[in-house]
Amino acid sequence: MPSIILLALVMGITSLLVGFAIFQSLTPINDILSPQEKKCQQIANEGYKIHTIYPDSNPDEILENDMKRLLYLDDLWMKECVSILPADSLFSIINNVERNFSHNE
Repeated sequence: MPSIILLALVMGITSLLVGFAIFQSLTPINDILSPQEKKCQQIANEGYKIHTIYPDSNPDEILENDMKRLLYLDDLWMKECVSILPADSLFSIINNVERNFSHNE
């Protein structure tokens, strides 16, 4: 009788662990961002917000303050992100910006 209870307990724990593993594989993984990656994510988010205001306009049609802000963010992006972070981090940041704003997350 104790062996049957032990077997049932082992089977229950095994089922629980397999279910947990399946659940973890189906849920998206939120990578922990480094402080530099967080800063770059904020820069990208802010720049993308401005770009959504002027989706198809020429540079001449953008308000002066917004144009200055875009140029500042572009310079910051190049100095703080592109020159420091690896390409896979940059693509991850870019994909997060597009997903966050296009799906209103």
